Order: sequence, then structure tokens, then C-alpha cells
Amino acid sequence: MDARAQPSGSLLKLWLPAIAWAILISGLSTDTFSSDRTSRYILPVLQWLLPRASGDTLEWLQFLIRKTAHFTEYFAFSFLLLRAVRGQSRGWKIRWAITALVIAAGYSALDEFHQWFVPSRTASPWDSLLDTTGAATAQFVLWLWFQFRTRHDTYTVEEVAPAARD
Repeated sequence: MDARAQPSGSLLKLWLPAIAWAILISGLSTDTFSSDRTSRYILPVLQWLLPRASGDTLEWLQFLIRKTAHFTEYFAFSFLLLRAVRGQSRGWKIRWAITALVIAAGYSALDEFHQWFVPSRTASPWDSLLDTTGAATAQFVLWLWFQFRTRHDTYTVEEVAPAARD
């Protein structure tokens, strides 16, 4: 269905989860979620879980947790973007995936630009690349999912159809 043929309320309903997630991403890019601030919570938990770990190991684990968060938030964002882009249609198409990926990558670049102006944050093209990798991975997972579903559904139909003809 063409987006222009959809009622505006329907479009808003499709895009609202992606917009809400984008707002969440922006909130996570503020001073409140800077490395210095989150270390106040993450490091004590890591110390409790790994009491014999060195300070360097704990800092490395915190770094890994923070980078995993980048990947994960854009992985989820990409799912929501595909849902919004495809509208009322079902399945997965490369043009929908590319559109979702371009939006996610663009938003990531804007988010990193925003962090340039937050004193406790640093803008990093590597973080944007990591975000985009998360979004691309989501599209790949969706492609695999829909490939599996299509093959499984087709196989089931072919298996049942001969019995129906008898």
C-alpha cells in the first residue's frame, strides 16, 4: 500500500515506536549517561560480580558494555524503522531495509554530532559506525527470518497440497 493512501493516524501508529525509540536514543546521549556517570553504577556491579578482577579489567568490561549498548539500541531501532517504512505491507524487501538502514545511519551521525556539544561526551565516527553495524545486522537477521518463514510456509503448503488433491 502506498504511504500516501494511508490515513495519517495509521502512519503515526506505524512510526510512533520508531520515533519513541529515537527519543530514547537521544536521551541516552546526554550527560546523564556519560561514561563518568554510568561508571558510578556499572563498576560497583562489576566489582560485586567479579571481586578478583583488576581495575583495568573492570574498566574494559564497562567499555564493552557501553559499546554493546550502542550496537543493541540501533539493532532495535532498525527493526522499528523497517516496521514503519514497510507500512501495512508484510515481509521484507531490500528497498525497505536500505531505507531503514539509511535512516538509522543518518540518525546515528546526527546523534554523534549532538554529543559534540555535550561537555561530558565525545563525538566518535567509530560509535556511528558501530550503530550502523547494529542496524545492518538487524536487517540481515530480519532477512534471514523472512527467508526461513517463506521457505517453511512454502514447504508446508507443498506438503499439504498433494494430499488435498487426492
